[in-house]
Amino acid sequence: MEKIASAIAAASQYLTDHPEEARYTDSLASATLQAGLQVTVRGDSGEQLTTDMPQSIGGAGSAPSPGWYLRAAEAACVATLIGMRAAQLGIETGRVEVDVTSESDDRGILGLDDEVPAGPLSTTVKVRFAGASAEHDALEGVANWAVAHCPVVDAVMRAVPILVEVSS
Repeated sequence: MEKIASAIAAASQYLTDHPEEARYTDSLASATLQAGLQVTVRGDSGEQLTTDMPQSIGGAGSAPSPGWYLRAAEAACVATLIGMRAAQLGIETGRVEVDVTSESDDRGILGLDDEVPAGPLSTTVKVRFAGASAEHDALEGVANWAVAHCPVVDAVMRAVPILVEVSS
């Protein structure tokens, strides 16, 4: 915990002293449509994941859907930020588990009703602490802080401008 707190303090001080270095372009995620609806996504540093859609809409169901990876990213991000914030505050959280669920309407993704959004209609984040020595209010504060500062959750909640460039 002390290593995390120290690293965050150093990074925070550096960015306070050099705010011009706080903004940057995030690493690339490059997707290639494979057979059917299976997609392989690669990053510049060798990262890789595969997605597929359920059989009910033409996929093979061979891998998680992109939507599942979105929920996974939200859950992982919130759990990470809980660890970061708890380290900053010196709070012992014990085991942390984060579940993210969402409700969707497939009419949106299939283009059957333009009034129905293609993405989730709502999302729920459930945080469980097991074996924590901190009081419930402190744990709740850390969890709420983590959700409020999670860049993945922020990207879903806030209207983020998207530029589409097409080449052939």
